[in-house]
Amino acid sequence: MGERTRFTAIVRSIVALVAALVAALVVGGACTFGGDDGPAATVGGDDGPAATVPPPTVGAAGLPEGRDVVVTSITDGDTFRSGDERVRLIGVDTPEVSGGVECFGREATAALEEMIPPGTTVRLVRDVSDTDRYDRTLAYVYRVDDGLDVNLALVERGFAVPLTVPPDVARAEEFVAASAAARDEGRGLWSAC
Repeated sequence: MGERTRFTAIVRSIVALVAALVAALVVGGACTFGGDDGPAATVGGDDGPAATVPPPTVGAAGLPEGRDVVVTSITDGDTFRSGDERVRLIGVDTPEVSGGVECFGREATAALEEMIPPGTTVRLVRDVSDTDRYDRTLAYVYRVDDGLDVNLALVERGFAVPLTVPPDVARAEEFVAASAAARDEGRGLWSAC
């Protein structure tokens, strides 16, 4: 099986798994989405207490509340640095460029660098977890100058696929829907790999 075919099969499996996981959470009652009167998402189940994610508070320039940082370098399509801090975009996964370049890995890295080149001020918005197991800051990332939702843009343009890692699932359904549209329209990696 060629590299492109193998990567495409893996990506399709991941998208199907994510969709099944989100559906199971919603149908099984482990994840409920409230309206104007309730929280944006409640994560948890019978294993322990639920963690409640409040709806985002809108800050300056219509962006959700968060912390602003300046991008200093791009690591790959879903990770960048701000000084000594490594930031991993929540809910998305791009093809790898280290340890063997995967199909569309270079393009995904170039896309992130085009969206948030070094020197760009971005807003980091957290979900539930502050960091991942590699001690990278986990964040939804917004470009401060125009409000671009970087995580969503990568998925919509076909540079990333959804990656749902509980408990950080507040936007999982949005990313799965955006990925399905990108796949259906053959955008980015969906036509190349």
